[in-house]
Amino acid sequence: MPRKQAALPHHQSIGKQIQKYRSGFKTKKEAREEYSRLLLTKSDALEEKQDDVLFQHFIEDIFLPWYKTQVKGRTYDNRLPTVRKHFTFFDNLITTEVTPIHVQKWQLALSKKKYRSSYIRNVQGLFSMAMDRAVVLGLAESNPSKIVGNVKKTKTKIDFWTKEEFEKVISFFYKEDYYQHFLFISLWFLFMTGMRIGEATAIQWEDIDFDTGVLSIDKTLYYKNLENYSFVEPKTKASVRQIALDGDTLTLLRQWRNVQRSVVQTNFVMSYNGIPTQKHTLANAITRFSKKAGVHRIRLHALRHSHASLLISIGENPLIIKDRLGHEDIETTLDTYGHLYPNSNFEVAHKLEGIMSYQTGIENEDTSPKNQFTAHYLRKCLKSNNAITMQ
Repeated sequence: MPRKQAALPHHQSIGKQIQKYRSGFKTKKEAREEYSRLLLTKSDALEEKQDDVLFQHFIEDIFLPWYKTQVKGRTYDNRLPTVRKHFTFFDNLITTEVTPIHVQKWQLALSKKKYRSSYIRNVQGLFSMAMDRAVVLGLAESNPSKIVGNVKKTKTKIDFWTKEEFEKVISFFYKEDYYQHFLFISLWFLFMTGMRIGEATAIQWEDIDFDTGVLSIDKTLYYKNLENYSFVEPKTKASVRQIALDGDTLTLLRQWRNVQRSVVQTNFVMSYNGIPTQKHTLANAITRFSKKAGVHRIRLHALRHSHASLLISIGENPLIIKDRLGHEDIETTLDTYGHLYPNSNFEVAHKLEGIMSYQTGIENEDTSPKNQFTAHYLRKCLKSNNAITMQ
């Protein structure tokens, strides 16, 4: 009975396909099994050759599809442009050929473009995550980003409006105009609560208890465009919180609710047309009205810093500020706003003055041995006293 043969595919390095034969199989089944086994072996060999993958292909075809499964949708959408903008520096390199010197040159290139160190650190953090994934998949032997290390962390200056600056700005709003009334209440709401913009634009009227004066924050708004927005979980567990609103804010919110309902029916507090407001709408308002008021322009997020500054200026406890802002720990609050306590050291010194009540002893009751320095001091005192007595 003749032995069976199996024609097996084999690829040489030049890419030309040839047939390789093996014989000695008793049945066609054995031949097919051997054929399948060698196909798998060939597949494994090809996978081992994936170290020739271009970095650009690795990012688009391997890393980004995986990264999308690891983070929230809004996080992925926010970071995708960053990846595609800054990772192009490595596009023409084979993934295994990305070295520490490449990463260092990339860092310097970003620094020369005047990006903030915090931004560069975030970008490199994403790059390091990508290279970690390449290592896991066998596409790189090590992570060159970790070898180089990230750029030095520098303290970012916190920009904000003081109470007086905010008063100047809002005095230019004409509340009899419906749209300006909307802008007024939006900036006031942010300044007086310190909410993140995503938290504020998600607030519904039922989130405000006008009887108790409590605002409940349990969601944030993911806004992609006019037709695509939704509620998502807050940034952290600490972001789910309640904020006690002051009487002035509650009064202004009641007034706005009545005006808004006369024009449009919506559950969004910060809305003039039935849909949640967009960031650039409020950012543009800050630009226009700060110019009218002769006050320096701040970013929209700086209204959150302004609220923290306001609380610090009235002597509020950092723990209270932490809870109102929704920080996970007090270290975050102090690291961010600690420098806004410039006079607190002197205030403490003033409070300590006169706090102690005491009277020193009228005779020495300590009979412990004296060292050479105290003994010398005592001899000097005795000589001085004797000289005074002889006089």
